[in-house]
Amino acid sequence: MLTSSHYLLRSTQDGSYLSARPNPQQPDRRYLLLFGENFEARSYLNTHAPDFSDRITIETVAGSQLKGVLERWGFVGIAQVQDPLVPTLQFFDRS
Repeated sequence: MLTSSHYLLRSTQDGSYLSARPNPQQPDRRYLLLFGENFEARSYLNTHAPDFSDRITIETVAGSQLKGVLERWGFVGIAQVQDPLVPTLQFFDRS
C-alpha cells in the first residue's frame, strides 16, 4: 500500500477530503475514502454524487503520503472502497 498510488476525493470549495462515518453515534470518527484507481473514484462520483461532481476533484496520493494526510486532517483510518457502485468499504484503523 505504501509504494502504490491511491486516489482521494477532495472538495474544490474548502479543500476537505470525502470521508466515511460508519457509526452515526460517533460522528468525529472519520475514515478517509481511498480508491485504488482513478476510474473507481470517478465512477463513485458519477453514481452517488452527480450533482456535486463539479465541486470535487480526484487527487492522486502516494502511499507514503497517506500517514501525513490522516494525521493532518484527524482521520482515524482509511475506508478502502472495494466496489464504487454499491459501495462496499473495508475499514482500517490508523493504529
